Formats: sequence, C-alpha cells, structure tokens
Amino acid sequence: MSHRPDAALRASPSVSATFLVCKRLFDICFSLLLLPILVALVVILLLANPAMNTGPLFFVQRRMGKNCAPFQALKFRTMRPGAVHRSADDPLEEERITPLGAFLRQCRLDELPQILNVLRGEMSLIGPRPDCFDHAVVFVQDVPGYRDRHKVLPGISGYAQTEVGYAEGIEATMRKVQADLFYISNRSIFFEAWIFWRTVITVVGRAGQ
Repeated sequence: MSHRPDAALRASPSVSATFLVCKRLFDICFSLLLLPILVALVVILLLANPAMNTGPLFFVQRRMGKNCAPFQALKFRTMRPGAVHRSADDPLEEERITPLGAFLRQCRLDELPQILNVLRGEMSLIGPRPDCFDHAVVFVQDVPGYRDRHKVLPGISGYAQTEVGYAEGIEATMRKVQADLFYISNRSIFFEAWIFWRTVITVVGRAGQ
C-alpha cells in the first residue's frame, strides 16, 4: 500500500457512523487491556529511573489535537531534563537521550501513557501523530495541507509513522502530511487494521525513535 503525492491536497470524505463507533469502541477496549501493562511499567520505571534515567517519570507536552486545539500529551520521559528549546526545523537532541530512554523509544514503550489520552477522548490508537503545539503553529503556516490533518483525532501510531518514519523539520513534515491526508481520505476498518499490524511489526522489530 502506498500514498500518492497529490493525495496530500485531497479533501477528507465522510465516513460511516458505524466506522466511527467501532473505532472508538476498539480504542477504549484495547486501551483498557493495556492499562495493567502501563501500571506494571510505571512500577518498574520508578525503581529503575533513579539509577538509569534520573528525573521525572513522565514527560508532558502541549500538542496540537483535533481541530488544531491544544492538549497535554503524556509520555514516559526518555531524555535528560533540560531547558533546551527547539524550533520547528531543529533536529532531535539525541545526545540528551538516556540509555534507558533509548530502549523505551525503540520499543515504543515511551508512548504507552498516551492510552490515558485515548481514554480521555483526546487521541485515538490510530491517526496522525500530534506535534508539539509551538512547532505545529509554524507548520500550519508553512506546510500545505497541515491544518487538514487535524480534522480527525491524533493517534499513538499512524500511517505516516509506519510508512514515512520519524519526521523532523519542515521538509520531512511535508512528506508526513501527504501520508496523513492519504490516511484520512481512505479510512476504513481494513486500513485501520493494516496500520495496527504494521505498528506491531515496527514495535517487535524495535524500529522506533
């Protein structure tokens, strides 16, 4: 399955109420199944962090959600605390990632607390990945189609995540937007299941960042 460059400018078609209900029910049920794993991981990290990842357990970041509204996204912290401020086109400060944090990123376990965002209705399991709100404000102005990717709930994983990978900077964000809008234009239960499977393969292969 692949996306075409011109798909980035296509309008989002309507989807059935059945699809939306099924998607939300799956989000809730699967997130509830993951809650015990989240609790267990919290306990493990509370014990491991003092020696391997000193600092707060969670990283809370203001991100852009549906209809471009801000929300507070939850993650396990994977970087040393610092007052570093990145612009929208700056690369990731990889030197700040701790060894434990690198493991969490590779396994995508750092994203697990976002199931709480899903249960609160701020995110979905599958959808466009939300960006830092300050960066997203820049992308809305500079990247064609970027505003349109916020017509749906952001996701913990998504088509752009599995097919394009980690995007840093405006040029990479343009490619991500093309994939996100292709997803929005072609949403279906089958497509959601395919992205979910691709996410599982990515996690098992420890290809996260």
